[in-house]
Amino acid sequence: MARPAIITVDDDAPVSAAIARDLRARYGAEHRILRASSGAEALDLVARLVLRGQPLALVASDQRMPGMTGIELLARVRVDVPDAKLLLLTAYADTDVAISAINDIGLDHYLLKPWDPPEDRLYPVVDDLLSDWHNAHPERAFDVRVVGHRWSEASHLVKTFLANNHVPYVWLDVERDEEGARLRDLAGAGPEDLPLVLVPDGDTLRAPTPVAVATALGLRTRAERALYDLCIVGGGPAGLAAAVYAASEGLSTVVVEHDAPGGQAGQSAAIENYLGFPRGLSGADLAQRAIAQARRFGAEMVLARDVMALEQRGPVRAVRLDGADDIEARSVVLATGVSYRRLEARGVDALSGRGVHYGSNAGQAAACAGDEVYVVGAANSAGQAVLNLARHARRVTLVVRGESLEASMSQYLVTRIRADERIRVLCRTEVVGADGDGHLERLTLSDRHTGATTEVEAAWLFIYIGASPRTDWLGADVARDEHGFVVTGHDLVTGQQAHGWPLARPPFALETSLPGVFAAGDVRSDSMKRVASAVGEGSMSVYFVHRYLATI
Repeated sequence: MARPAIITVDDDAPVSAAIARDLRARYGAEHRILRASSGAEALDLVARLVLRGQPLALVASDQRMPGMTGIELLARVRVDVPDAKLLLLTAYADTDVAISAINDIGLDHYLLKPWDPPEDRLYPVVDDLLSDWHNAHPERAFDVRVVGHRWSEASHLVKTFLANNHVPYVWLDVERDEEGARLRDLAGAGPEDLPLVLVPDGDTLRAPTPVAVATALGLRTRAERALYDLCIVGGGPAGLAAAVYAASEGLSTVVVEHDAPGGQAGQSAAIENYLGFPRGLSGADLAQRAIAQARRFGAEMVLARDVMALEQRGPVRAVRLDGADDIEARSVVLATGVSYRRLEARGVDALSGRGVHYGSNAGQAAACAGDEVYVVGAANSAGQAVLNLARHARRVTLVVRGESLEASMSQYLVTRIRADERIRVLCRTEVVGADGDGHLERLTLSDRHTGATTEVEAAWLFIYIGASPRTDWLGADVARDEHGFVVTGHDLVTGQQAHGWPLARPPFALETSLPGVFAAGDVRSDSMKRVASAVGEGSMSVYFVHRYLATI
């Protein structure tokens, strides 16, 4: 892969030379630093790179230039090279224009001039932008190959596991790709063996479980220590926040995650209302940053393991795992989040994984190219999915049981959905049936007011309804409300949820009915069900873990 280019654009020669110098000093070894003195000259450089098939990672442009403003230039670049990162250099007086450009052209960041010293003001911003670009454009060939067919539930599960764990792979469809069919035949694989997962220097995996894939890739599936200060069950935003704070404060910490760190938020194509990211960020990006942060402080991650039970063993709490040794810890944080409720409609279960999916990740949208896609749900997760799917699908229809989107979805998402011609919204409607020969081909929709039904063609159905907590494994020692969410703190001793408390001291906030076990995020009764609140609760739980550990 040729060295990615960084283009700087400024009509002021001294300023242009200064930013090119600063960028070359830090990034010149791995990037080509190109200078332009006008928007027109910059567009010529972009055109040459595109025609030669050379990568463009970043364009940094001044806003106030004669002939073409920086935003006008970057809007053109967004069309010509959609995945290039766009950085606007601007004065304080143009801040409102720059903020508008985040929505209008997808501006990635704006930077107020001057940027001295670059170590504090320029490099952190560019580091972030280039890191995101390089994560989306890995330079090496993909090592892992997955051979299967499009409508296979097992293939979907393996691809989802790899994507959620940020493992690059090549997907080869045995029905569409000659190479996929050739590899299947070479392996002598029948339908029951698919998918095949081909790992360098390893045996061919046939219809593997997530644990088998994780083991083959060298991901950790077992804990290293006999005893931890803290075991966190669940690797979503709440669990990762707890891991960062616990490990950074010296607690020996392990996170157990049955799929991949990030949780439901990790599958979101765009989280646009998270504090500190005006351009928004993907759930995968948020998860990847949090994982790196937790590991930097020494937190362990145990992946692809299902938690079967929680036991009290004197002063120790034991988390029992499926197919692995128990993990013992002096305290536990429950951060298992929620899963989407099953859609009770004829034929849906039979087609699960074959066009019908609960949730989706950002990469799944490409598989829907040119297809008719339906999404069921009316919360923010459904809205974010619809906008991502609409970038690839022929049309996306959002099916909403209620009277309007506004009652349950953030306004910024509603506005964008209403403005997108590729998206249709059907309110007062529900899916009552699904049909197809081997995969989804048709849906039956029902008008909730009249009861009239309509049959429509559909290749994909993504479901985002309700929230069911993952708490069946907890047993009688941990109190839950009537919906299965974990009761904590003051609610344990007062009100309708009162369960009884075994100690003389009152329960700490976020503490469950089993002392030393805390709950944070969506799994907790009466939580806000937002990424930011989950992060806050995960962070706060560590404060109470310290207080609890001081009592034993």
